[in-house]
Parts: sequence; C-alpha cells; structure tokens
Amino acid sequence: MSGAWADWTTLAVIAGLTGVTVLTRCFFFILDRPWGLPEWALRALHYAPVAALAAVVAPEIVMSQGHLIATWQDARLFAAAAGAAWYFRRGGVLGTMLAGMAVYLPLHLGLGW
Repeated sequence: MSGAWADWTTLAVIAGLTGVTVLTRCFFFILDRPWGLPEWALRALHYAPVAALAAVVAPEIVMSQGHLIATWQDARLFAAAAGAAWYFRRGGVLGTMLAGMAVYLPLHLGLGW
C-alpha cells in the first residue's frame, strides 16, 4: 500500500466516522416534530443507572484477577456488607461509602486481606 493511498484511505475513514457521529448526535435536532419514547422504554430507563452500577460494582467485589475469589478472607466482601447494612439502615451515599471504607481499610492494610 503506497503512502498516498494510505493517506486518502485514512482521510476517508475519518470523514465517514465524523459524518456518522454528527448524524447520530444531531438526529433529534434534525426531526421536524418532537419525538418521545414509548411508556415501557421510559419505565425501563429508571432501572438503567442501577443496572449499570451493579454491572460495574458486583464483579469488582466478587472477582480478583478475572477469577471468582476462593476465600472469605477478602476485605471487599466485608466492606460491601458493611456499606449495604449502612445504606439499608440509615440511607445516604456518603455514609455508605464511609462505612464500607471504615471496614475495608483496616482489613486490607492491617490484615493484608
């Protein structure tokens, strides 16, 4: 592949990706009338943040180096339990994080879990 051909191919790909990006991001501005989601989709969007958070947090708690943890001596398990207990008892995000970290740090740093 010659240098000039590679340059034109690269520019064509960049232009194509730019066009797709502009079209998809401006799709709602291009329409001539207001567009709304169906009721079932609006209800489903209420669960999206919780589902995304669970998909990120749960593997971090129960997995290490891509494998399920094999021992109960893992500070993350106890920290997650303490954070969940705080949240269900008192509520609030800051207290949940502080409770979890108050359990995690001594176990992780002190006991090496």
